[in-house]
Amino acid sequence: MSKVSIIMGSTSDLPVMQEAIDILEQFGIETEVDIVSAHRTPEKLFDYGKNAHTRGIGVVIAGAGGAAHLPGMVASLSPLPVIGVPVKSSNSIDGWDSVLSILQMPGGVPVATVALNGAKNAGILAAQILGSSDIKIQDKILSYKEDLKSKVIEGAKSLKK
Repeated sequence: MSKVSIIMGSTSDLPVMQEAIDILEQFGIETEVDIVSAHRTPEKLFDYGKNAHTRGIGVVIAGAGGAAHLPGMVASLSPLPVIGVPVKSSNSIDGWDSVLSILQMPGGVPVATVALNGAKNAGILAAQILGSSDIKIQDKILSYKEDLKSKVIEGAKSLKK
């Protein structure tokens, strides 16, 4: 089974990125987690981007705040799908700088982008990508979606009581 690699620019991003780790763990998908800063550890970034696919990684989730170059730089170096998580950081402009930095990629360098601090959705999307070729993961996604549906139905019933 392919692993999902979850990277972030600094440890301050971990509270947001933990949601991706948690949902992937719920699906039974192996993850690796690391700090890879586009600006402070560029050599590590280049090594990571060029080699992640050789280590059994199937999808990369990259969280970044501020200028948020990490997801795009990894996408420029790697053949893997990259999901960017814009993180509202202490030095950001309400998170919009991060959203736009990840969202506005040039043609040829795609980065799937989730909502600001949307690491849970990034984890679900990574699982869906892997699930397109792994029936066990796909079954877990189907079950998860059924649970979401059931919760909404139960919530609606409780309103009518």
